[in-house]
Amino acid sequence: MARIPAEQRGAGLGRDAVRLLVSQGREQVSLHAFRELPGLLRAGDVLVVNTSATLAAAVDARLGGEDLVVHFSTRGDRGHPRTKSGGGRWAVELRDPAGDGTTRQRAGGPPGAVLELPGGYRLTLEEPLVAGADRLWWARPSAPPSARPSAGPSPATDGVPALLRAYGRPIRYAYTERDQPLSAYQTVFAVPATDGSGSAEMPSAGRPFTAELVARLVSRGVQFAPLVLHTGVASQESHEPPYPERYEVSATTAGLVNAARAAGGRVIAVGTTAVRALESAADARGRVRPMAGWTDLVVTPERGVRVVDGLLTGLHEPEASHLLMLEAVAGRAAVQLGYAEARARLCLWHEFGDVHLLLKDENRDHMHCGSNAR
Repeated sequence: MARIPAEQRGAGLGRDAVRLLVSQGREQVSLHAFRELPGLLRAGDVLVVNTSATLAAAVDARLGGEDLVVHFSTRGDRGHPRTKSGGGRWAVELRDPAGDGTTRQRAGGPPGAVLELPGGYRLTLEEPLVAGADRLWWARPSAPPSARPSAGPSPATDGVPALLRAYGRPIRYAYTERDQPLSAYQTVFAVPATDGSGSAEMPSAGRPFTAELVARLVSRGVQFAPLVLHTGVASQESHEPPYPERYEVSATTAGLVNAARAAGGRVIAVGTTAVRALESAADARGRVRPMAGWTDLVVTPERGVRVVDGLLTGLHEPEASHLLMLEAVAGRAAVQLGYAEARARLCLWHEFGDVHLLLKDENRDHMHCGSNAR
């Protein structure tokens, strides 16, 4: 496990002081320094990056005299496919303190329970996000009068952005050694949203990039195409599929990707979030359209990928939705070989760890556009 960020492991190290495993096809796997990435890509390739900023999404709370931690996952804006309330709610996860700043899973509820938050904020639990499941709950926040805006309704009326700025901290799991500042969980691509939205957990595949490395890639002829997908709280213990997440693919990014594909360049997603957003905006022929909304797309080998030729991702415990996406991009044999090599080379896992570049085998076609594609 990568217990601390790369730049804290020794003097003079930067974020790019991680290793890069490269898999292409069922027989090709190699290990590199991440800063060698420019030499592994080609002029005309496009790196699609998620610019969502990470929120300080963990807040201490009390419920009936009991201490617990709330993870703010997703704002239920109007149009969310799993809320009929018209907005004003957040999907949250309740956790039990586990000591040393970490938490452990607990059930949510009951409906109507009111959590006391710092600064006079309150959170009323209403119903599970998914009927029959109790990890994520819809909850309605209320800010104290002093924290409510005076200029009428706005996306920040619920007070949560101000709450997180004042009292929140980054979500942290037990495999890490200690708390880190929020800056440690921001990528070089992060752009704070004007309405206070963001990702409950860092789009971590972009973390090893530095401004200097981005400049070298651009000078190499590699283009960057930004998009946004605000990630919710991961299911560390339950391994559930991802719930609906808000995304936006701009006309500029759609044009960059479509032009690169037409010219024979490769489209490489930086992170599974970039894959979900890009594939959600693509038609059956793989042409990307400007789109914004919510996606609950799960990319599987049966569904296939229509746009993405490669995926740069962190190393995580095998779980269904994550590995199925990797297999959709590179094939099962390449994924199995890559993970075997990662274990043999003692690669470091999780958000502060090493990364894995999976590329389509150019001698084979892994694209499948099944009838059940969404």
